[in-house]
This record gives sequence, C-alpha cells and structure tokens, in this order.
Amino acid sequence: MELENYTRVSEFVIVGFPSLQPEYFDLVAWFFFFLYVTTAVGNLLLVVVFAEERSLQKPMYIIMVSLALSDIGFATVALPKLIARYWWNDGTLGFHTCLFQEQMIHYFGSLNSLIMMTMALDRYLAICFPLRYPILMTNRTMTGLTLFSWAAAHVFPCVGTINFTMMPFCGPNQIAHAFCDTISLMALVCRDKTREFNSAFGIGMFVLYVPFCFIIFSYICIIISVLQMASGQGRVKTFSTCATQGCIISIYYIPRFFVYIAPYFPNLTMTADKRIATTLFYSLFPPLINPFIYCLRTKEIKQIFRRWLQRRRGVTPTKPGLVASVTK
Repeated sequence: MELENYTRVSEFVIVGFPSLQPEYFDLVAWFFFFLYVTTAVGNLLLVVVFAEERSLQKPMYIIMVSLALSDIGFATVALPKLIARYWWNDGTLGFHTCLFQEQMIHYFGSLNSLIMMTMALDRYLAICFPLRYPILMTNRTMTGLTLFSWAAAHVFPCVGTINFTMMPFCGPNQIAHAFCDTISLMALVCRDKTREFNSAFGIGMFVLYVPFCFIIFSYICIIISVLQMASGQGRVKTFSTCATQGCIISIYYIPRFFVYIAPYFPNLTMTADKRIATTLFYSLFPPLINPFIYCLRTKEIKQIFRRWLQRRRGVTPTKPGLVASVTK
C-alpha cells in the first residue's frame, strides 16, 4: 500500500496552550465558558430581536443577523472541545471529527470575511449613493448576497478537507492548538507537504484578502464622501461608526496575516502559545463585541430594548404622536 493512502492515526488530541500549568486549567476553562456563553447569548439576542420586530427587516439588519449566526456557529465549533480539554482533560477528537472541525473552522472564517465584505458594500452604497440606495439594495438583493456568501464559503474548506483525507498521518497525533485547523494538521502529515501547504496558504490569502481589499476600497470611498458632507454633525457620526467598524475589521484581518506568514519568515518567531493566543484573539474577540458594535449602538434597537423593558415593568410605551398631542 502506498504511503499516501495509508493513515494510521485514528484520533487527534487537542493540546491547547503547551506551556499552561495544570493549576490554571480550571481558570482557563471558566474563562472560555464565560466567553462562549456571552458570545452565544449576545448574538442570539440579536437574532430574536430581528425575528420579533418587523421594523428591523431591512438590508442592514439582514446582514447583521447573518454575521450573528456565523459568530454563534464559529464559537460553537471551536470552544466546547477546548473547554472540555481544560475542565475534564478531554481533548480527544476522532479522525473524521477533527477534519469536520477543521472544515467548519475555516468555513466560518471564510463566511465572516464574505459577510464583512457585503456589509462594507451596503455601507458604501448607503453613504456614497444615498438616493439610489433603496433601489440598489433591497431586502431581496441582500438576502441573495447573504445566501451566496453562506454557500460560497463552503468551497475552499471542502477542498482542504478532501485533501486531508488522502494524506498520511502515521506518527504524532498531538495538535498544539485550541482546535483542529489546516496549519496544525499539516504539521502532522508524515511526508513532504510543501506543495499542499503553499496551496492552502494561497487559498487562505485569496479568501481573506480579496474581501479585505474591497473593504479598504469601500472605506476610502466612504471617507471621501463623508468629507464632502455639509453637516459637521453628520461627518462626526459617520466617522465614529466607520472607525468602530474599522477597528473590528482590523482585529479580524491584520493579526491573522502575521499568523499565516510566520512559517515563511524564520526571523518572525512565534511560539505555539503566542500563535494560539493570537488566533483565539482575532477569532473570538470580534464575535464577542459585534452585538455591541453593530447593534446596541443602533438607535432603532435601543428603542426596541427600551420598549421591551417598559412592557416587563408594566409601563405602556408612549407613542411620540400622543406625547405631542398631550403637550399642546
């Protein structure tokens, strides 16, 4: 039997942070458990609000809900096994389970990149072409773009997973990472994998940085358009929103670039612990704060939450028109 068709490993073991001492395992497990619950609840709350309030069924909120579902999906795929690793010392994953996790990790990563590109397109049309925006970006158009993103994001991760099923894993099965991903699995392949590694690197750069380049282009156009606004208050508000979103986008893309290029630059030293911490930071921090950045700063959603709280307290929400008529 040829080596390429021979796989001796039947399971993999998630190591997590290699240098972490056992006395800190419970603390780390509680930290990631809290992170997972907060991420899931925050993003799920946005989905519930969108489903309950017909006034929010607009293109901007359709893409926000899509991002929320993607963030819940990534956290659900990535964190439970890591939590089990530190709570119960159970980091074992079956061979095909690990490949499934690897595919879904990269799937949600690709999906988030496409969603952020769609979100940038929406903001670009809304700010640069405000009069034509209702015609160019309808609910149907945004739904189509969203469904396309969810479908297209599967293509490249599936190719990588299929390639792994044909690679030989005949030695170590310890994955020095928080989850199964392409780089960690590639390190365990027991033959020369330079071609496959370069191919995976090229695919990753294409999926991530083609959308990133479009996002940069859209933000440049938005800045130029904002500078031409007559209203100073409008400029400040738009710049504030774009700056906040720009920070989240930067956190998502820039650290990822250094993690990906580190193997090609021997002088760019990155220990396993630093690589894992950086990966978890750019993967989990944006989903944690996205509900606050994209939603709780939105006037419509804040009004909805205020109305819900008034109902729970038994206070009847007052309509603006009624207030105006009473005060006359």
